[in-house]
Amino acid sequence: MTNVQRPKPIIEIRGVSKHFGPVLAVDETDLDIHEGEFFALLGPSGCGKTTLLRMLAGFEIPSSGRIVIDGEDMGGVEPNKRPVNMVFQSYAVFPHMTVFDNVAYGLKVGGAPKSHIRKAVRETLELVRLGDFEKRMPEQLSGGQRQRVALARALVKKPKVLLLDEPLSALDAKLREAMQIELVNLQHSVGITFVIVTHDQDEALSMADRIAVIRDGRIEQLAAPNELYEYPVSRFVADFIGKMNVFDGTVVGHDGHESLIDVEGLGRLRLPGEVRDVVRVGIAVRPEKTRLFAEPPGSGYLSYPVTVENVAYHGSESHVFTRSDEGARFSSSVQNASRSMDDVAVGDRMWLGWLPDDTLVLTTA
Repeated sequence: MTNVQRPKPIIEIRGVSKHFGPVLAVDETDLDIHEGEFFALLGPSGCGKTTLLRMLAGFEIPSSGRIVIDGEDMGGVEPNKRPVNMVFQSYAVFPHMTVFDNVAYGLKVGGAPKSHIRKAVRETLELVRLGDFEKRMPEQLSGGQRQRVALARALVKKPKVLLLDEPLSALDAKLREAMQIELVNLQHSVGITFVIVTHDQDEALSMADRIAVIRDGRIEQLAAPNELYEYPVSRFVADFIGKMNVFDGTVVGHDGHESLIDVEGLGRLRLPGEVRDVVRVGIAVRPEKTRLFAEPPGSGYLSYPVTVENVAYHGSESHVFTRSDEGARFSSSVQNASRSMDDVAVGDRMWLGWLPDDTLVLTTA
Protein backbone atom coordinates (compact mmCIF):
# COMPACT_ATOMS: atom_id res chain seq x y z
CA MET A 1 0.00 0.00 0.00
CA THR A 2 1.37 3.43 -0.97
CA ASN A 3 1.88 5.86 1.89
CA VAL A 4 0.17 9.17 1.11
CA GLN A 5 2.35 12.06 2.31
CA ARG A 6 0.33 14.59 4.23
CA PRO A 7 1.21 18.27 3.82
CA LYS A 8 3.39 19.62 6.59
CA PRO A 9 1.50 21.94 8.97
CA ILE A 10 3.23 25.30 9.23
CA ILE A 11 0.68 26.48 11.82
CA GLU A 12 -0.50 24.26 14.68
CA ILE A 13 -3.22 25.61 16.96
CA ARG A 14 -3.89 23.45 20.01
CA GLY A 15 -6.71 24.07 22.48
CA VAL A 16 -6.58 27.84 22.00
CA SER A 17 -9.17 29.97 23.80
CA LYS A 18 -9.41 33.73 24.24
CA HIS A 19 -11.48 35.56 26.86
CA PHE A 20 -12.19 39.29 26.89
CA GLY A 21 -13.54 39.61 30.42
CA PRO A 22 -16.69 37.47 30.53
CA VAL A 23 -16.82 37.16 26.73
CA LEU A 24 -15.40 33.97 25.20
CA ALA A 25 -14.21 35.03 21.72
CA VAL A 26 -12.35 31.83 20.75
CA ASP A 27 -13.31 28.52 22.33
CA GLU A 28 -10.89 25.54 22.58
CA THR A 29 -9.82 25.67 18.92
CA ASP A 30 -7.64 22.99 17.32
CA LEU A 31 -6.42 23.60 13.78
CA ASP A 32 -3.57 22.72 11.41
CA ILE A 33 -2.79 25.01 8.47
CA HIS A 34 -0.53 23.48 5.84
CA GLU A 35 2.63 24.85 4.30
CA GLY A 36 1.92 26.64 1.00
CA GLU A 37 -1.84 26.66 1.59
CA PHE A 38 -4.30 29.48 0.93
CA PHE A 39 -6.49 29.16 4.03
CA ALA A 40 -9.64 31.13 4.90
CA LEU A 41 -11.23 31.85 8.28
CA LEU A 42 -14.85 32.58 7.39
CA GLY A 43 -17.77 33.62 9.55
CA PRO A 44 -20.16 36.40 10.55
CA SER A 45 -19.08 39.49 12.48
CA GLY A 46 -18.17 38.71 16.07
CA CYS A 47 -17.57 34.99 15.54
CA GLY A 48 -13.89 35.11 16.66
CA LYS A 49 -12.10 34.83 13.32
CA THR A 50 -10.19 38.12 13.58
CA THR A 51 -9.24 37.37 17.20
CA LEU A 52 -7.76 34.07 16.04
CA LEU A 53 -5.78 35.85 13.31
CA ARG A 54 -4.50 38.46 15.78
CA MET A 55 -3.32 35.67 18.08
CA LEU A 56 -1.32 34.21 15.18
CA ALA A 57 0.22 37.66 14.64
CA GLY A 58 0.98 38.09 18.36
CA PHE A 59 -1.28 41.13 18.80
CA GLU A 60 -3.48 39.12 21.21
CA ILE A 61 -2.28 36.52 23.73
CA PRO A 62 -4.28 33.27 24.09
CA SER A 63 -6.00 32.80 27.45
CA SER A 64 -5.13 29.11 27.12
CA GLY A 65 -3.64 26.70 24.60
CA ARG A 66 -0.60 27.02 22.36
CA ILE A 67 0.27 28.22 18.87
CA VAL A 68 3.21 26.75 16.94
CA ILE A 69 4.44 28.40 13.72
CA ASP A 70 7.13 26.74 11.60
CA GLY A 71 7.97 24.38 14.45
CA GLU A 72 8.42 27.09 17.10
CA ASP A 73 6.08 27.65 20.04
CA MET A 74 4.92 31.28 19.87
CA GLY A 75 4.39 31.60 23.63
CA GLY A 76 6.14 34.83 24.65
CA VAL A 77 7.35 35.63 21.12
CA GLU A 78 6.81 39.30 20.22
CA PRO A 79 4.89 40.16 17.00
CA ASN A 80 8.01 41.53 15.25
CA LYS A 81 9.93 38.34 16.01
CA ARG A 82 7.34 35.99 14.50
CA PRO A 83 7.78 34.48 11.01
CA VAL A 84 4.56 36.17 9.86
CA ASN A 85 3.48 39.50 8.44
CA MET A 86 0.03 41.04 8.32
CA VAL A 87 -1.99 43.06 5.80
CA PHE A 88 -4.74 45.09 7.42
CA GLN A 89 -8.19 46.01 6.18
CA SER A 90 -7.22 49.72 6.12
CA TYR A 91 -3.98 49.07 4.13
CA ALA A 92 -1.99 51.22 6.65
CA VAL A 93 0.09 52.73 3.83
CA PHE A 94 2.18 55.70 5.02
CA PRO A 95 0.76 58.72 3.14
CA HIS A 96 3.98 60.80 3.39
CA MET A 97 6.23 58.12 1.84
CA THR A 98 6.74 57.06 -1.76
CA VAL A 99 5.76 53.56 -2.84
CA PHE A 100 9.43 52.53 -2.67
CA ASP A 101 9.88 53.87 0.86
CA ASN A 102 6.62 52.29 2.03
CA VAL A 103 7.77 48.88 0.88
CA ALA A 104 11.31 49.39 2.16
CA TYR A 105 10.22 50.56 5.62
CA GLY A 106 10.38 47.21 7.41
CA LEU A 107 13.75 46.34 5.92
CA LYS A 108 15.18 49.74 6.90
CA VAL A 109 13.93 49.40 10.48
CA GLY A 110 15.50 45.95 10.58
CA GLY A 111 18.87 47.37 9.55
CA ALA A 112 19.16 45.60 6.19
CA PRO A 113 21.97 46.82 3.85
CA LYS A 114 20.95 49.41 1.26
CA SER A 115 21.91 47.16 -1.64
CA HIS A 116 19.68 44.38 -0.30
CA ILE A 117 16.81 46.83 0.26
CA ARG A 118 16.98 48.17 -3.31
CA LYS A 119 17.04 44.69 -4.81
CA ALA A 120 14.32 43.23 -2.56
CA VAL A 121 11.94 46.19 -2.96
CA ARG A 122 12.24 46.27 -6.75
CA GLU A 123 11.74 42.50 -7.04
CA THR A 124 8.68 42.67 -4.80
CA LEU A 125 7.15 45.63 -6.66
CA GLU A 126 7.55 43.69 -9.92
CA LEU A 127 5.82 40.75 -8.27
CA VAL A 128 2.75 42.87 -7.44
CA ARG A 129 2.88 44.64 -10.83
CA LEU A 130 3.96 48.03 -9.46
CA GLY A 131 7.45 48.11 -10.94
CA ASP A 132 6.90 51.53 -12.55
CA PHE A 133 5.29 53.09 -9.46
CA GLU A 134 8.13 53.25 -6.95
CA LYS A 135 8.37 57.08 -6.97
CA ARG A 136 4.64 57.72 -6.67
CA MET A 137 2.90 58.87 -3.51
CA PRO A 138 -0.09 56.91 -2.12
CA GLU A 139 -2.48 59.76 -3.05
CA GLN A 140 -1.59 59.15 -6.70
CA LEU A 141 -2.68 55.50 -6.54
CA SER A 142 -6.03 53.77 -6.91
CA GLY A 143 -7.47 51.67 -4.09
CA GLY A 144 -6.28 48.47 -5.72
CA GLN A 145 -2.77 49.87 -6.20
CA ARG A 146 -2.57 50.96 -2.55
CA GLN A 147 -3.63 47.46 -1.55
CA ARG A 148 -0.81 46.03 -3.67
CA VAL A 149 1.65 48.38 -1.92
CA ALA A 150 0.48 46.98 1.42
CA LEU A 151 0.94 43.45 0.09
CA ALA A 152 4.43 44.27 -1.20
CA ARG A 153 5.44 45.75 2.15
CA ALA A 154 4.30 42.56 3.89
CA LEU A 155 5.96 40.23 1.38
CA VAL A 156 9.31 42.00 1.04
CA LYS A 157 10.54 40.52 4.35
CA LYS A 158 9.73 37.02 3.04
CA PRO A 159 7.56 35.82 5.92
CA LYS A 160 6.69 32.14 6.33
CA VAL A 161 3.01 33.12 6.64
CA LEU A 162 1.07 36.12 5.33
CA LEU A 163 -1.98 37.07 7.42
CA LEU A 164 -4.72 39.06 5.67
CA ASP A 165 -7.47 40.74 7.70
CA GLU A 166 -10.44 41.51 5.41
CA PRO A 167 -7.95 42.91 2.85
CA LEU A 168 -10.45 43.56 0.06
CA SER A 169 -13.48 44.85 1.97
CA ALA A 170 -12.78 48.53 1.17
CA LEU A 171 -12.74 47.94 -2.61
CA ASP A 172 -15.71 48.18 -4.96
CA ALA A 173 -17.23 44.94 -6.24
CA LYS A 174 -15.49 44.82 -9.63
CA LEU A 175 -12.05 45.69 -8.25
CA ARG A 176 -12.54 43.26 -5.38
CA GLU A 177 -13.15 40.41 -7.82
CA ALA A 178 -10.05 41.34 -9.83
CA MET A 179 -7.94 41.49 -6.65
CA GLN A 180 -9.17 38.04 -5.59
CA ILE A 181 -7.63 36.60 -8.76
CA GLU A 182 -4.46 38.63 -8.21
CA LEU A 183 -4.09 37.38 -4.65
CA VAL A 184 -4.45 33.74 -5.71
CA ASN A 185 -1.90 34.21 -8.51
CA LEU A 186 0.43 36.01 -6.11
CA GLN A 187 0.17 33.22 -3.54
CA HIS A 188 1.00 30.65 -6.21
CA SER A 189 4.00 32.75 -7.29
CA VAL A 190 5.56 33.20 -3.86
CA GLY A 191 4.52 29.77 -2.56
CA ILE A 192 4.07 30.86 1.05
CA THR A 193 1.08 30.23 3.29
CA PHE A 194 -1.72 32.81 3.13
CA VAL A 195 -4.32 32.97 5.91
CA ILE A 196 -7.22 35.30 5.15
CA VAL A 197 -10.06 36.44 7.40
CA THR A 198 -13.29 37.28 5.62
CA HIS A 199 -17.05 37.38 6.14
CA ASP A 200 -17.58 37.20 2.36
CA GLN A 201 -18.51 33.63 1.41
CA ASP A 202 -17.89 34.17 -2.32
CA GLU A 203 -14.43 35.54 -1.58
CA ALA A 204 -13.52 32.50 0.52
CA LEU A 205 -14.98 30.00 -1.97
CA SER A 206 -13.14 31.50 -4.94
CA MET A 207 -9.73 31.90 -3.27
CA ALA A 208 -9.09 29.33 -0.57
CA ASP A 209 -7.77 25.78 -0.71
CA ARG A 210 -9.58 25.09 2.57
CA ILE A 211 -12.05 27.07 4.65
CA ALA A 212 -12.81 27.00 8.37
CA VAL A 213 -16.34 28.25 9.05
CA ILE A 214 -16.36 29.82 12.52
CA ARG A 215 -19.44 30.06 14.71
CA ASP A 216 -19.43 31.52 18.23
CA GLY A 217 -15.68 31.03 18.59
CA ARG A 218 -15.60 27.42 17.39
CA ILE A 219 -14.93 25.78 14.03
CA GLU A 220 -18.28 24.58 12.71
CA GLN A 221 -16.85 22.94 9.58
CA LEU A 222 -13.42 22.68 7.98
CA ALA A 223 -13.34 21.60 4.33
CA ALA A 224 -12.40 22.41 0.75
CA PRO A 225 -14.72 24.98 -0.89
CA ASN A 226 -16.67 22.48 -3.03
CA GLU A 227 -17.22 20.12 -0.10
CA LEU A 228 -18.32 22.98 2.12
CA TYR A 229 -20.83 24.16 -0.47
CA GLU A 230 -22.22 20.79 -1.54
CA TYR A 231 -22.09 18.99 1.82
CA PRO A 232 -22.58 21.43 4.71
CA VAL A 233 -22.70 19.67 8.08
CA SER A 234 -25.26 21.95 9.70
CA ARG A 235 -28.11 24.30 8.98
CA PHE A 236 -25.87 27.22 9.98
CA VAL A 237 -23.20 26.35 7.39
CA ALA A 238 -25.78 25.61 4.68
CA ASP A 239 -27.43 28.97 5.23
CA PHE A 240 -24.17 30.92 5.55
CA ILE A 241 -22.45 29.45 2.48
CA GLY A 242 -24.45 30.53 -0.55
CA LYS A 243 -28.21 30.70 -0.87
CA MET A 244 -30.39 27.84 0.30
CA ASN A 245 -34.04 26.77 0.45
CA VAL A 246 -34.48 25.19 3.90
CA PHE A 247 -37.58 23.49 5.33
CA ASP A 248 -38.34 21.79 8.66
CA GLY A 249 -38.80 18.04 8.55
CA THR A 250 -39.55 15.06 10.81
CA VAL A 251 -38.07 11.61 10.20
CA VAL A 252 -40.95 9.13 10.35
CA GLY A 253 -39.36 5.92 9.08
CA HIS A 254 -36.94 4.09 6.79
CA ASP A 255 -37.29 1.90 3.74
CA GLY A 256 -34.10 0.13 2.77
CA HIS A 257 -31.40 2.76 2.30
CA GLU A 258 -33.92 5.60 2.13
CA SER A 259 -35.50 7.79 4.79
CA LEU A 260 -39.13 8.85 4.96
CA ILE A 261 -39.40 12.45 6.09
CA ASP A 262 -42.51 14.59 6.59
CA VAL A 263 -41.61 18.12 5.49
CA GLU A 264 -43.66 21.21 6.30
CA GLY A 265 -45.26 22.50 3.11
CA LEU A 266 -43.84 19.65 0.98
CA GLY A 267 -45.49 16.51 2.34
CA ARG A 268 -43.74 13.16 2.80
CA LEU A 269 -40.44 12.78 0.96
CA ARG A 270 -38.49 9.60 0.27
CA LEU A 271 -34.84 10.62 0.27
CA PRO A 272 -31.58 8.70 -0.26
CA GLY A 273 -29.67 7.81 2.90
CA GLU A 274 -30.59 6.44 6.31
CA VAL A 275 -31.07 9.23 8.85
CA ARG A 276 -30.70 7.70 12.30
CA ASP A 277 -30.69 8.99 15.88
CA VAL A 278 -32.47 12.27 15.05
CA VAL A 279 -36.11 13.11 14.51
CA ARG A 280 -36.17 16.80 13.62
CA VAL A 281 -34.11 17.70 10.55
CA GLY A 282 -33.70 20.45 8.00
CA ILE A 283 -34.41 19.66 4.34
CA ALA A 284 -32.45 21.88 1.98
CA VAL A 285 -31.88 22.41 -1.74
CA ARG A 286 -29.76 25.04 -3.48
CA PRO A 287 -31.64 27.47 -5.76
CA GLU A 288 -29.53 26.46 -8.79
CA LYS A 289 -30.46 22.79 -8.24
CA THR A 290 -34.17 23.55 -8.75
CA ARG A 291 -35.79 23.84 -12.17
CA LEU A 292 -38.98 25.50 -13.38
CA PHE A 293 -41.22 23.65 -15.86
CA ALA A 294 -44.30 24.63 -17.83
CA GLU A 295 -45.68 21.09 -17.38
CA PRO A 296 -45.27 18.44 -14.65
CA PRO A 297 -41.72 17.00 -14.94
CA GLY A 298 -40.94 13.29 -15.06
CA SER A 299 -41.25 10.94 -12.11
CA GLY A 300 -37.53 11.29 -11.32
CA TYR A 301 -38.14 14.75 -9.83
CA LEU A 302 -39.56 15.93 -6.55
CA SER A 303 -42.03 18.44 -7.96
CA TYR A 304 -44.73 20.88 -6.90
CA PRO A 305 -47.15 23.24 -8.62
CA VAL A 306 -46.12 26.80 -7.76
CA THR A 307 -47.09 30.41 -8.38
CA VAL A 308 -44.42 32.97 -9.29
CA GLU A 309 -44.42 35.71 -6.63
CA ASN A 310 -41.39 37.77 -7.68
CA VAL A 311 -38.60 37.87 -10.26
CA ALA A 312 -35.31 39.64 -9.50
CA TYR A 313 -33.09 40.30 -12.52
CA HIS A 314 -29.32 40.02 -11.87
CA GLY A 315 -27.90 40.26 -15.39
CA SER A 316 -26.44 36.81 -16.01
CA GLU A 317 -29.20 35.17 -13.99
CA SER A 318 -32.60 35.86 -12.49
CA HIS A 319 -33.81 34.84 -9.05
CA VAL A 320 -37.36 33.54 -9.28
CA PHE A 321 -39.37 33.39 -6.05
CA THR A 322 -42.31 31.00 -6.01
CA ARG A 323 -44.90 29.63 -3.56
CA SER A 324 -46.39 26.15 -3.56
CA ASP A 325 -50.10 25.52 -3.07
CA GLU A 326 -49.25 24.27 0.45
CA GLY A 327 -47.43 27.50 1.33
CA ALA A 328 -43.79 26.46 0.86
CA ARG A 329 -41.66 29.27 -0.57
CA PHE A 330 -38.75 28.66 -2.97
CA SER A 331 -35.96 30.65 -4.56
CA SER A 332 -34.69 29.42 -7.95
CA SER A 333 -31.70 30.63 -9.97
CA VAL A 334 -32.40 30.79 -13.69
CA GLN A 335 -29.53 31.48 -16.11
CA ASN A 336 -30.27 34.22 -18.64
CA ALA A 337 -28.59 32.27 -21.44
CA SER A 338 -30.39 34.00 -24.30
CA ARG A 339 -31.80 37.44 -24.96
CA SER A 340 -34.81 35.82 -26.56
CA MET A 341 -35.69 33.49 -23.65
CA ASP A 342 -39.31 33.47 -22.59
CA ASP A 343 -39.91 35.69 -19.60
CA VAL A 344 -41.15 34.34 -16.30
CA ALA A 345 -43.75 36.73 -14.97
CA VAL A 346 -45.30 37.33 -11.57
CA GLY A 347 -48.51 35.33 -11.29
CA ASP A 348 -47.44 32.56 -13.68
CA ARG A 349 -48.44 29.01 -12.73
CA MET A 350 -45.52 26.61 -13.15
CA TRP A 351 -44.01 23.42 -11.79
CA LEU A 352 -40.88 23.48 -9.67
CA GLY A 353 -38.76 20.36 -9.31
CA TRP A 354 -35.37 18.99 -8.33
CA LEU A 355 -33.64 15.63 -8.18
CA PRO A 356 -33.77 13.71 -4.86
CA ASP A 357 -29.97 13.33 -4.87
CA ASP A 358 -29.66 17.14 -4.77
CA THR A 359 -31.53 17.28 -1.45
CA LEU A 360 -29.56 17.88 1.72
CA VAL A 361 -30.73 16.44 5.05
CA LEU A 362 -29.31 18.60 7.83
CA THR A 363 -29.29 16.87 11.19
CA THR A 364 -27.81 19.72 13.26
CA ALA A 365 -28.81 23.35 13.67
